[in-house]
Amino acid sequence: MDHFISINEDRTLAYEWTNLRYAVGWLNSRKQDLPSTRLLDPFEIEDGWFALQLPSLQLQVTARCPHALRDRAAETLHLLGLDHHENVLRYRRAWLEQYEKRQVSLDYLEDKAPLVARAVRDWESREGRQWSAGSSQMRLAHVEAPPAPRERRSRSGARKKKE
Repeated sequence: MDHFISINEDRTLAYEWTNLRYAVGWLNSRKQDLPSTRLLDPFEIEDGWFALQLPSLQLQVTARCPHALRDRAAETLHLLGLDHHENVLRYRRAWLEQYEKRQVSLDYLEDKAPLVARAVRDWESREGRQWSAGSSQMRLAHVEAPPAPRERRSRSGARKKKE
């Protein structure tokens, strides 16, 4: 759980249910004490305000977001790393790869990763064919894996893997 308006911003809201939002741990850590005036409240966001772009899987503000809120919406994405942070892209990529390998259906994806599912549905509708692995789109959207553990030598000269 996260306080949308941080305790540092307004202590009187510390135990107010109306100020609590569900947030995964890493997102809560990124938000920390950012002023609520810089962020969109998740309770205010409506369907269609954001869309994933294929093949990049970057999240962008759409024209359906009210004009008066677009700058704050873009800032929310940027400050929280929801637009194109490597960890978020890796998560989206994992869902898309499961779909490409036909390990999950588009309906299942809709339930677990709705923005990924919507992007795929939109792409398939526009292109008139099913999204698949190995296409040029996939090579463009590849997110680099973290570097492999480096080998280093101990004082005795033996090789050890760095964790």
